[in-house]
Amino acid sequence: MDSNYKPYDHIASASRIKDYLTSAQNSYEEASALPNRDKLTFTNGFYANCSAIFVDIRSSSQLPGQYKRPRLARIYRAYLSELVAIFNDSPFTREINIAGDAAWAVVNTPSKPNIDAVFAMGYKANSMVKLMNHYMVKAGYGTPIKIGVGMSYGRALMVKAGYNGSGINDVVYMGDVVNEAAKLANYGGQPFIPPLVLSEDFHFNLNSDNQGFCQYDRNRECYTADVVDSAMEAWRQANCT
Repeated sequence: MDSNYKPYDHIASASRIKDYLTSAQNSYEEASALPNRDKLTFTNGFYANCSAIFVDIRSSSQLPGQYKRPRLARIYRAYLSELVAIFNDSPFTREINIAGDAAWAVVNTPSKPNIDAVFAMGYKANSMVKLMNHYMVKAGYGTPIKIGVGMSYGRALMVKAGYNGSGINDVVYMGDVVNEAAKLANYGGQPFIPPLVLSEDFHFNLNSDNQGFCQYDRNRECYTADVVDSAMEAWRQANCT
């Protein structure tokens, strides 16, 4: 959100706080899917089941010690550019966000095949990083990157938040679904842990073929997998030797 100067009025602030805290409960609607942003106001919200995918670089705090800033900027730009492209490939993707070296998306998944499509985003991200590491070696980058990919399914409340009347606002997704995906991503890609990590509910809704790629992790009560996109991997094998 870009800022735009406007003096703070504590009396108006008190009125806004009171209005927000006493708004009617029935302004939050049950929905079969998360709506478009233009359906949101500062007084309503929508409950719906959806999926979240969160991708994070492992040991990213060590990268500044490996690369100077211009090279580090190139790595982040390449990595984030292609994650956003993967997330944006689905018409069901409702929200895409970048937070530092992580990228995440909220996806409408009203039916089980939609959840399989989110799983495909995860393994395409895994394939993309393998391709990126190849080009990093070719360009003289000595340290490859590793990622963790978290995927979860659950209920979220979608609301518009910000400073009413200022033009500064954003959509906030409240509920465990995004936080759970972020926690799972932080687990993925650790030593001896595959990069893809799925919540139990997310795994339960996958088709049997995709479930077959996953292993249950009793320590974290989740599922893990190391899957790649077959077309991307075939292209990499043919062109990146």
